Amino acid sequence: MSTRPAGSPLRIEAGPGVWAALAYAPSDTGLLTTRDRADAMRLPPRRRIDRLGARGLLRALLSERFPEAADADVVYEPSGRPVLLGHPRIGISVSHSNGAYAACAALDRAVGIDVQPVPSELADPLLRWCTPNRQQELTALPPRRRAAEFAWIWTVKEACGKALGTGLADDTFTLDVPRGTARGTWGPYQWVSLRQRSPLPLSCAFSSIMNGEFK
Repeated sequence: MSTRPAGSPLRIEAGPGVWAALAYAPSDTGLLTTRDRADAMRLPPRRRIDRLGARGLLRALLSERFPEAADADVVYEPSGRPVLLGHPRIGISVSHSNGAYAACAALDRAVGIDVQPVPSELADPLLRWCTPNRQQELTALPPRRRAAEFAWIWTVKEACGKALGTGLADDTFTLDVPRGTARGTWGPYQWVSLRQRSPLPLSCAFSSIMNGEFK
């Protein structure tokens, strides 16, 4: 059984100027744009719900922290990274999984975010996404703890891949996430697991700031 966030959306400053939001089944706040809704209508029903849920949470976060970009069109780079049309300095990222939604935004940083409810069971083949030493550590844990720790590790890898703009790719296999660790670095990116602040496994990754450009 998965733990779900309850109540109002959670707002967190994951790093300096890096804003994250988490919600379960967020309500329509009226911030979705006409294009948001039109784009979502092209998707199958389940994906449509997820697209609108994540986009609505992003719109709410932007309206609070970057109101000048609150209704900017979201377009996608060839890699799949979302960007705000007309606001290239504001990095954004969204995530959704099993009814949980997360969004992240920051100025002059590339960002990535991922949320993963803890699965009731963890299929052994998924452990291949961990480095060999972490695979051994997780295998030794009781099933429930193994699933929870894997979910935290997975969110770090996903968040870093999104910040880089590649998603889960070969490079993320080499990213070593020590069990129970709340923060670390991966190349030019910092990552933060919000273990003490989020009811679900939730991690953010973000680039350094240099000369007002993503690095």
